[in-house]
Amino acid sequence: MPDIEALFAGVRVGERAAIGRAITLIESRNEAHQQQAQELLHKLLPFAGSAQRVGISGVPGVGKSTFIEALGTMLTGAGHKVAVLAVDPSSGRTGGSILGDKTRMEALSRDENAFIRPSPSSGVLGGVARATRETIVVMEAAGYDVVLVETVGTGQSETMVADMVDFFLVLMLPGAGDDLQGIKKGILELADMIAINKADAFPDKITDAMRHYKSALHILTDISPSWHPPVVACSGLKGDGLDDLWAQVEKHQRLMTENGERQARREKQRLAWLKAQIADRLLADFYHHEGVSAALKGVEAELKGGRTTVSASVRRLMAIYHKE
Repeated sequence: MPDIEALFAGVRVGERAAIGRAITLIESRNEAHQQQAQELLHKLLPFAGSAQRVGISGVPGVGKSTFIEALGTMLTGAGHKVAVLAVDPSSGRTGGSILGDKTRMEALSRDENAFIRPSPSSGVLGGVARATRETIVVMEAAGYDVVLVETVGTGQSETMVADMVDFFLVLMLPGAGDDLQGIKKGILELADMIAINKADAFPDKITDAMRHYKSALHILTDISPSWHPPVVACSGLKGDGLDDLWAQVEKHQRLMTENGERQARREKQRLAWLKAQIADRLLADFYHHEGVSAALKGVEAELKGGRTTVSASVRRLMAIYHKE
């Protein structure tokens, strides 16, 4: 069993091995490990919360790993300590993009002021998101002042990441017409900034792309009355535009800290996460209930055969669940 006091001390001084062990403990599904993880997190919590948390998403092929490595290297060069985490619900089935990205982020993975952590291979978004949220606490308590949370760019993972960060950055490609046809409106509604990557490779398309994305954002309602998401151009490969991009992130941080919206956003996130965790626990408890498990196959058979309705099936199962 891990020594919680030793892990706490190791994390607080930024010992990489201790940080790795702490995250592994958090990711474990073992009930005893989970209790120890919560004990450790409770001790670390007073030392967390000061980092700038940035979510990064993007369409396939946008060059996310190259961009994150370039941005992370620029930030460590400026004196920051950078953690790169991932929310990838597909990791249990395919290995996930971040596992390959870590090998491609060679310079950043060797940087003593950076820490790259793949998501756990659970294949379950709720479990991955829980581990990522709690890993943020570990990284902040270890002294990392910038936490970059990467998401795969498809599905519910964007909402999960937006609900755990201070700033949500969406990477896009030039050729705005095609991108806008394929991208969901929802991801643009979550964006605090849009960055058009690979600007060096498509210089003739940048102006049109910026105009299209700005027009798209004007149609949507801003997340904050104090901030309209800017559209910037950059190149992760060459590092062009990253200074200006990060200046916008810092401007947002200053503004939201001064007007209290940053704190309010985090408080809202914690309450939303509380409700999500309760829902997850209740759902797991429901399906592990012996009576429900015993009745479920019969209920499903009746439903498939058209001999009952969904509502009646739900009422029957809930009655069994509440009986005890």
